[in-house]
Parts: sequence; C-alpha cells; structure tokens
Amino acid sequence: MYINDYQAQLSSYRLTIDNLDAALIYILAERFRCTHKVGELKAAHNLPETDKNREAMQLTRLKEIAQSASLDVNFVEGFMRYIIDEVVRRHGELKA
Repeated sequence: MYINDYQAQLSSYRLTIDNLDAALIYILAERFRCTHKVGELKAAHNLPETDKNREAMQLTRLKEIAQSASLDVNFVEGFMRYIIDEVVRRHGELKA
C-alpha cells in the first residue's frame, strides 16, 4: 500500500508540474507576442532596441518579487536576462 500511495503522490506532483510547464510556455509566448509589438513600434519610430533604464527597473522589480516569493534572486535575474536578451535580439531583427 505504501508504494501505491507514493506512486500516486508522485504522479499527482508530476501532473501539476506538467500543467505548470505548459502554463509557463503559454505565458512566455504571450510575452513574446507583446514584446514583438513593442519591437514593431520601436522600429517604426527608429527607436533603439534596448532601453537600459527600463531593463534595470524591471530586473530590480522582478528580483524583489522573487525574494518575496522565496525564489532564488540570482536564478530569476539570469532567467529574465536571457529573455530580455532574446527580445532585444528580435527587436534588432525587426529594425534591420
């Protein structure tokens, strides 16, 4: 009985993780759709791909949220830096 209980609990956790992973992907896709619109607007008005002040403010805000959520701040900063760098790269493509 103990093994079955363990397996059921493990399956339940994994199902939750799978659902959360899917949600993260859909949220990330929506974020990129929105940043694509920003990139189009920047390209149309010949604005630079990057906004260092905005990036710094966002990273500070997100690190504070991470800390309040008991999430590793360095992980969040690295993760968001990766996303921001990808957005900037895409904005450069739109501008070219």
